[in-house]
Amino acid sequence: MAENSAPNTVGTTTVGATTVGVGLISVGWMGRLHSRSYALLPLLYPELGIRPRLVAAADVAAAGRDYAKDVLGYEKVVSDYREVLADPDVDVVSICAPNSLHAEIGIAAAEAGKPFWIEKPVGRGAAETEAVAAAADAAGVATTIGFNYRHVPAVQHARQLVLDGSLGRITNVRGRFFGGFSSNPEDPLTWRFVRATSGSGVLGDLMGHLVDLMHYVLGPIGSISAATGTYLTERPGLPGTPDAGKLLPVENEDYATMLVRFDESAVGAGAIGNLEASRIAVGPRSEYAFEVFGTEGSLRWDFERLNELEVALARTGPHVGYTRAFADGYFPDYSRFQPSSGTSMGYDDLKVIEAAKFLTAATGGEATGSNIHDAVTSARVLSAAEESAASGQWVDLPAEPGTTANIRTTEGARA
Repeated sequence: MAENSAPNTVGTTTVGATTVGVGLISVGWMGRLHSRSYALLPLLYPELGIRPRLVAAADVAAAGRDYAKDVLGYEKVVSDYREVLADPDVDVVSICAPNSLHAEIGIAAAEAGKPFWIEKPVGRGAAETEAVAAAADAAGVATTIGFNYRHVPAVQHARQLVLDGSLGRITNVRGRFFGGFSSNPEDPLTWRFVRATSGSGVLGDLMGHLVDLMHYVLGPIGSISAATGTYLTERPGLPGTPDAGKLLPVENEDYATMLVRFDESAVGAGAIGNLEASRIAVGPRSEYAFEVFGTEGSLRWDFERLNELEVALARTGPHVGYTRAFADGYFPDYSRFQPSSGTSMGYDDLKVIEAAKFLTAATGGEATGSNIHDAVTSARVLSAAEESAASGQWVDLPAEPGTTANIRTTEGARA
């Protein structure tokens, strides 16, 4: 396998296809999902001519290494991620380690000249994320961020409706990401509740996805005012550790809310919105939803029914109100997975779309997926939210070049 010879160009051509050597860092749930996505890529995107080769996986746990070799089919397994980055057969890297290691590994991957697909949050705040972006830019490597919800066909269609003016001028938006995965106060204090290992709480975990979705559908957020709260303030220590049986303090927020105003560069310029996220909501399982209102129409979507988009485009007549549209071949990417509407796509499919966009960019093709500058934008909004929650003031946000935000053209018309 030849080493990279130019920025964003990887792999060798064999039997009419480009074979790309894959390295994986951390073999948890997300690392396994990345690996399955690579395996499905040639079946669902055959025209790309890309054949991922699972070369090397790193995990500190022997069980993770065994799974990577025996189940996922990686050729080599190691305990130190640096060995994956140094392997000449590894062309691209998936970074699926815990949050506290993302920035360190992302910078190391860039310095090794490896294009990388990294899960969010890229850093524990804007400063760490910006450091990864600087390293990636300096190295000229392709990047993709795990903002998978933007790849839902219904969400991609919603973005296009906003972009082509079907909703008129956007006036306001509501968004929420409510999950109950931390609603039980008896669940132990894991790394997610500790600032040193997680950074912020629900802001970095759930709100980061919602901010990216608004950025993708409507455009950059220009200013915010936020409030946060921690309501389950103590959790028991992890079983089998010295802290077992003790109640330990939760160090970051359970709930966050933001008022936002969209930047003048956005397709949704001037629109006002409210975004909320909770990790302790009792009832919602993964209620990741948004509503967009415009002068000519409205739309709404919820991840719990991800294959549906509700659209209202009439003010008068017998059909005023929302029409439920099922995803079908008119929606981007849908027909790669299912033959007709009413047959649902799922969460894992979104990662295959993400893998396709990553490897297309990494092999020198068009870069249409999220990138490190999208991660910087999201991280700055989240850091500004913490600043605003502490001060009670509105915070303005700087523009970030090189993103995939839904923006207007330089002439002021829709892009």
